[in-house]
Amino acid sequence: MFPDLTRDDVFRIETRRLWLRWPCAKDADAIVQLAGDEAVAGMTAAIPHPLDRGTVDGFILGARRDAIEGRSLTMAVAARSRPQTLIGIVGIAPDADAAGPHLGYWLGTPHWGRGLATEAVGAMVEAYFAYTPGTVLTSAARIENAASRRVLAKLGFASEGTALRPFPARGGDLPTERFRLDRRVWERRGAHAAAGLVAVHV
Repeated sequence: MFPDLTRDDVFRIETRRLWLRWPCAKDADAIVQLAGDEAVAGMTAAIPHPLDRGTVDGFILGARRDAIEGRSLTMAVAARSRPQTLIGIVGIAPDADAAGPHLGYWLGTPHWGRGLATEAVGAMVEAYFAYTPGTVLTSAARIENAASRRVLAKLGFASEGTALRPFPARGGDLPTERFRLDRRVWERRGAHAAAGLVAVHV
């Protein structure tokens, strides 16, 4: 799905305030702390609570392997002023049950409320449409997760209604709002400008 450009760990995306880069072993403690927070984990399908170091180490290794093979792209989110300090994750991976690949993301609670999720997700979406031939991106958010739903709406994702979606880390299926973004909508909106994208480095 992803081209050679993204398959090396020197690949990164810069926005006005953020770096998006490959996750690495040094990020594990931050992921355990931030993603292990019940307020974060509880809104996701796959992050257990509590979150242990072994699970995180496996996640990082899997993310790097899948990026090398071009199957998916998972990026650590960090402030440009502290590029080695992870504050969240954004990723795009295949979804056999949807019209296109699935976009997922989380941000640690100390960094909520400043538009950073919108900036990070917007940059990732821009990179997807710029560097792959994909025509559609999908996403979903729990009905209770109003902040995540606002992020997707700001970036031009259209709601496709509600449906049950598997949340294995939460013990079963949960109601979500499903979203879709078509390439032509993204191009028409010029959403990359709103996301504050500065540069892509390889």
